[in-house]
Amino acid sequence: MAEPEKDIVTWEDLDRLVAQLAEQLATEPAPDVVLPISRGGLVPAGMLGYRLGWRDMLVASVVVYDDESGFRGHAEFLQFPSDEHLRGKRVVIVDEVWDSGTTIKAVTERILAAGGHPVTAVLHYKPGKSRVDIVPDHFVVETDAWVVYPFKAGK
Repeated sequence: MAEPEKDIVTWEDLDRLVAQLAEQLATEPAPDVVLPISRGGLVPAGMLGYRLGWRDMLVASVVVYDDESGFRGHAEFLQFPSDEHLRGKRVVIVDEVWDSGTTIKAVTERILAAGGHPVTAVLHYKPGKSRVDIVPDHFVVETDAWVVYPFKAGK
């Protein structure tokens, strides 16, 4: 089996990608809450927060992939904000990559069920790998390559 194509992202690349995503998000109303998906969304969300002045951040800890079995096929929520923190609020969900889309769709559904208004933002979108019926509201790069981020150096 052939080695998958890889997109190696340096810290400089990451800064450029986040700047491009920030430009897109700056054209919309500011979020009431930013919800990075742990772990991959934490670094880009923090960088966006500094660029755009966002401070109110919560965390969604969700497992769809794991090191042992790969894709699990469903989302397991380890930590998620209560409905009161999301109800009636514009919630920008940040993740580094939209692969199957399963994680971000599960988070989007939880926000909608709580009465919030989700907006999705990712650095890399993989339409050829997506398994869901939605697409990201904001993304910078469309690819099907395996993306290696600098904060995942050991992987």
